[in-house]
Amino acid sequence: MIRLENLTKSFWVNGQRKVVIDNLNLTLPTGASLALLGRNGAGKSTLLEIIAGNLPPDSGRVVSDGVISFPVGLGGAFHRDLTGAQNVRFVARIYGVDTQSLVEFVEDFAELGPHFNAPLRTYSSGMRSRLGFGVSMGIRFDTYLVDEATSTGDAAFRAKSKAVFRARMAESGSVMVNHNLNELREYCDAGLVLEHGQLSYFDNVDDAIAFHEEQMAR
Repeated sequence: MIRLENLTKSFWVNGQRKVVIDNLNLTLPTGASLALLGRNGAGKSTLLEIIAGNLPPDSGRVVSDGVISFPVGLGGAFHRDLTGAQNVRFVARIYGVDTQSLVEFVEDFAELGPHFNAPLRTYSSGMRSRLGFGVSMGIRFDTYLVDEATSTGDAAFRAKSKAVFRARMAESGSVMVNHNLNELREYCDAGLVLEHGQLSYFDNVDDAIAFHEEQMAR
């Protein structure tokens, strides 16, 4: 269960306050795989960062009775001056999982070769995404926050990513941002649409997509 209580977040843009999350009150169902839709700049990634605890809201809070991942695909949990391997060890200690097992899983999964032992500042954005996806899939979370992560890499790597992600979703919930609507239909059973700071919940992902497309057409 994830509950948003009076959640508000704004930013100053060109001297004006832009509210991207406006006093949200909503409980997300336990174990559901939720598509998070919204136009560019609506605040989807911001909301994921707040739910993960990486970004403080202006007011309100997020309450959960499970373990939530960092936003997979954003790479914000990593330090640019540490190597990939050192970052994995650091995350393992934070979440209390076996360090060596996680390092071995990520090294094999991410397919970074010698770059795994190079500083993160030398990584391309795709390499950072592969590292982040590998770390998150190597840790069992109750809810995975996913931001475009399954689209990383070549066809073979994407297929491998989708397979392991599908296996995790059999046991956990997720909140997923993805511009590929077919992938959202593949992985998600319900949906959320963020529009003008407000979040609408739909029991059926196709209903959420239809509502989102209707908003985009206006």
